[in-house]
Amino acid sequence: MTIDEFREIALSMPLATQESHMGHPDFRVKGRIFAAINSADNQLGMVKLTPQQQTQRIKAKPKMFLPASGSWGEKGATLVRLAAADKASVRLAIADAWRNTAPAKMVKELGGEII
Repeated sequence: MTIDEFREIALSMPLATQESHMGHPDFRVKGRIFAAINSADNQLGMVKLTPQQQTQRIKAKPKMFLPASGSWGEKGATLVRLAAADKASVRLAIADAWRNTAPAKMVKELGGEII
């Protein structure tokens, strides 16, 4: 998967915008980050999962997903190795990250329409 494909999926989420934080592109809903691209090497994406979602993703695809370092990773921030990523898995992870971050009312109104 390329950076542009990751970006396209992230921006396909409802009301998603691309901004920048600490020198790297990120993707937000209502001002809150749900995904990002690592600008240091542009080989990693990040999705904001719950710790349980993170564990499930890593168990299912350990070559594709890994926890972010430190407390961010402990809270569910999950890195995506873009070279090992497939679009379907990334789309599901980004959709979960969007649901985890978007206002609850918005998530409830949209239901399963964002995948």
